[in-house]
Amino acid sequence: MTRAAVLRDFQDRFREDILDFFDKSPKRAYFEINPDALVPAATYIFRDLGARFHIASGVDARTHLEILYHFSIETMNLLISLRVKLDRENPKVDSLANVIKGANWIEREIHELLGIDFPGHPELRRLLLADEWPEGVYPLRQDYQEWDKKAVRDRGV
Repeated sequence: MTRAAVLRDFQDRFREDILDFFDKSPKRAYFEINPDALVPAATYIFRDLGARFHIASGVDARTHLEILYHFSIETMNLLISLRVKLDRENPKVDSLANVIKGANWIEREIHELLGIDFPGHPELRRLLLADEWPEGVYPLRQDYQEWDKKAVRDRGV
């Protein structure tokens, strides 16, 4: 299958769930999709197209939280990113960990640092933050306030 055929096929299969498409370069394409379509879309890319899951990256965009899931189809040197935008008051999207084992730890990290819930995740327990870190305090959110007045945190700024 060619690059054009892969992108066209994905657009045809998920037409109702694609909110935006950006064909950035010959090696890069972005699809913003409805969060409810994440699991079937990622499953199709991973299993049917034989793509490799690289990583997911979460960000607080102030008006919403978003996650980008990055996949590569190495035979055609193509990186496809799926973007989901989530409500910041109740951010959740179904987990990919049961489909893609490599999504397990990054979903735990995003949950811990941004407060995004992943229904269906096999074990959303702490991965990075100390045991005494308070629940509901997410250090990568724009509105983060230091909770430990004795702490010295160098954020590299």
